[in-house]
Amino acid sequence: MHKVVLHIGSNEGNRNDYLQSAVELIVNHIGVINKISSIYETEPWGYIEQNNFLNQAVEVSTILTPSQIIQKIIDIEWILGRIRTFKWGPRTIDIDIIFYEESIIDSENLIIPHPRMHERNFVLQPLVEIIPDWQHPILCRSVRDLYLLIQENKLLTETL
Repeated sequence: MHKVVLHIGSNEGNRNDYLQSAVELIVNHIGVINKISSIYETEPWGYIEQNNFLNQAVEVSTILTPSQIIQKIIDIEWILGRIRTFKWGPRTIDIDIIFYEESIIDSENLIIPHPRMHERNFVLQPLVEIIPDWQHPILCRSVRDLYLLIQENKLLTETL
């Protein structure tokens, strides 16, 4: 079994229902959930003229490869009504692969670890709850350290 960490977000419709449905579909199509974070409400990132997001992280045990997982994610997002209108736009559901064990993948269709996860508090906050000691294979820092760094940067920015 392989361990994969996914991040789930929703900011359209009944956000809680979309998160719950995504979790159920992940169990049905990807694997067994070992750990699941609390749900966090956060402001949008990138395009900010939209509703707040609900975010959650899950650690899953799976027999699937990363390319098989990304196809299952696309299927799950389609089932839950995701329509890709523009980058960082509103969505019923968004599921990202954050880590796949300690793998480093950089292909045309898939980058693991997620290339901007360390810049996003809304990703790090639920991750630090479920996998605080997980080491980023490129940055060689734990999820907890990355979270603390982003918090320090926020504090520095707010005092300027």
